Amino acid sequence: MTDVNAANLCERMIRTEFGPLTGAVAAALLRRGRLPLAQIIQYSGLKPRTVRAAILVLVQHNILWHAQSDVDGEVLEGAEIVQLILDHGKLRPPDIVSQLTIHDPVKGPAVYSQVLHKLVESSYLKPATILSHQSPQDKRIKYETEEKAKISGFPTAKQIREAKEVAEARLRREEEEAEKIGMKRKAKDHTSHRSSKRKAVEEDIVDDTVYFRVNCEKFNIHIRNKVIVDAVKERFNESASTVMRATLKATEAKQKSLKDVRSDPTSLADVSTQLGEEEDLSEGFAFSSRVPSHMTILKDYFGILASADNPTPAGRASSFVSLSGSKVQVEFDIISKRLRQRVLETVARERHGDEAVRIIRLLLETGKMDEKQITKVGMMSPKEVRPLLAALSAESLVSLQEVAKSADRNPARTFFLWYVDLQKAYSVLLGTLYKALYNIASRKQSEEEEPSVKAVLEKRQRSDVSQDEERFLTRNEREILAQWEKKREKLTVLEARIEEAVFIIRDFGPIGVDDD
Repeated sequence: MTDVNAANLCERMIRTEFGPLTGAVAAALLRRGRLPLAQIIQYSGLKPRTVRAAILVLVQHNILWHAQSDVDGEVLEGAEIVQLILDHGKLRPPDIVSQLTIHDPVKGPAVYSQVLHKLVESSYLKPATILSHQSPQDKRIKYETEEKAKISGFPTAKQIREAKEVAEARLRREEEEAEKIGMKRKAKDHTSHRSSKRKAVEEDIVDDTVYFRVNCEKFNIHIRNKVIVDAVKERFNESASTVMRATLKATEAKQKSLKDVRSDPTSLADVSTQLGEEEDLSEGFAFSSRVPSHMTILKDYFGILASADNPTPAGRASSFVSLSGSKVQVEFDIISKRLRQRVLETVARERHGDEAVRIIRLLLETGKMDEKQITKVGMMSPKEVRPLLAALSAESLVSLQEVAKSADRNPARTFFLWYVDLQKAYSVLLGTLYKALYNIASRKQSEEEEPSVKAVLEKRQRSDVSQDEERFLTRNEREILAQWEKKREKLTVLEARIEEAVFIIRDFGPIGVDDD
């Protein structure tokens, strides 16, 4: 069961992709949490046969988890993230090849089999195992309970933390082992040039009996890298973003998870190879004398990206890469924290002005402060600070910590300290962004269902009209269509911006304790 805004957004996406009946089943699970089949039928108001078909669709498309309970038997729960994946959700390699080679049954199978092998080997496709359909939270709780049972006496905070770490490592190890089934070893006959004796050589091939699904995290890595390149371009220039793009490209094959703190080290020579000969990096600098060599300019760019001119904690917090001799690493964790904070500051600025951003930055840099300290250090009047703190607190952008001087917790003898709880702030902000996405989708639908627009859109779907709109559409109809397309374009741009903010906060990287 999830919050209202996320549930509304997920339900709308499922209704759009799979229809109202499947949406009704998803709505029951999203709003009520895990349910057995009988209760899903009851809450959705649909026939048992329809509910079973909807559940099969959701499971096939990797949207639904199931778990076995000793009390309720098999129950189902809606996934937090609704992913728009391939039409069939998951397929076996022979089914994939057969559907793609209908028009070229001779050469097609070999070509598509080779491409499929590369996709599996590069982790763009991953096997659909039993674990991928079971709720990982249930197994995590089970493993934690087993580890805690091994502790004698009353467990300490350290022992509890270690039990959670062991359970998490066990779950991760199971998932990694389960996903290895996609490839298998096969003996291949190989004839030597020097001898006619045949030797058996093993090679990795795709297992035809395994169902494969899209590995969304691998594609999210590309989105993350694009966000980083855009951030570099916004802060520096086009040439600096080109260098960052080449650096990410050099280690792209080894980037497997969004949870990576930093990329694998790569050499300046590898980055230079990714750039190509046509790239002129000197355009990003203004040289007073002759232009230095290509490698010298590349080193200068990395010095800028690593904030080498500011070897302080503040400089490191503003860096994109780290240098160690001739090796360079992209600092994903540092970049994610900075981009998340920028989203938070943008929301605060839009709602409460620049003074709100000043307070947030002050609290993040200094820590907990009372109202008088904020007024003094921030060089603001008490009349400005007090209502701003109240407004920011109401939206969970800042939080309040009470420190009592005495056991009776008398307000007169209590310190009230303000601080930024980033975990809480990001969680509330995500809910707001989900709500905005839902509202945009609703606005799009209402614009399309407006009678005059709906009539023109239905008319444009006719084959004769679609071939020559200028002839078959009146001037008034063309104006209505142009206005609708303009509104739709604005809403689409706004939707893309909000989706990028959601990705930065939720998917860019793990929100750890260091964010607080």
